[in-house]
Amino acid sequence: MANELAFHAVGEALRVYLQSAYPTALQEKYPCTFSVISTGQLAKFDDPNDSTVALTFFLYRTTVSEHLRNSFQPGRAPPDHLPALPLELHWMMSVWATGAPAEQVVFAWAMAQIARMPVLDSSTLIDASWDPGDMVQVLPEELPIEDVMRIWDAIEPSYRLSTTYVARVVRLDLPSANPPKMITRRFVVQTRPREEQP
Repeated sequence: MANELAFHAVGEALRVYLQSAYPTALQEKYPCTFSVISTGQLAKFDDPNDSTVALTFFLYRTTVSEHLRNSFQPGRAPPDHLPALPLELHWMMSVWATGAPAEQVVFAWAMAQIARMPVLDSSTLIDASWDPGDMVQVLPEELPIEDVMRIWDAIEPSYRLSTTYVARVVRLDLPSANPPKMITRRFVVQTRPREEQP
């Protein structure tokens, strides 16, 4: 389980993984930066490094996991915790480039890299107080093009080549704000002398 830093930690894990794997040959031909951006940054995206290409991850939606919805029930957590909240994070990966070769090559490379490592584990997930056995799957999400265009229309930048992924399952730890008080009782045991047998 993880704390409230989990959303950003997943995005950062994707960013760091791609940034560290980006080959020197591509970096020399298509200098690229990798970023996790907010809604406001997506609407007015400006690459701070002025690179030829920029690849961004934007968290556009979160949902409660349909597969683990039933596990979110009282009585299945320690007394000082609520049940963990199982969430799925929906990410949009977009590429920003001035030319078609840079846009398409970097985008294809990034998709292939994520397909090679579809699981984030303790070696890639940082912060957020993850448990040692926590794993997050990153899978392509079949989002209709109409839904993708709605995202861009709502934010109003020019459309960029994009695809979507779902990261599942992120379990948010929910410590209780008012943990139940421990009630103790003291019992006194007294022994009676055995009555004498007649």
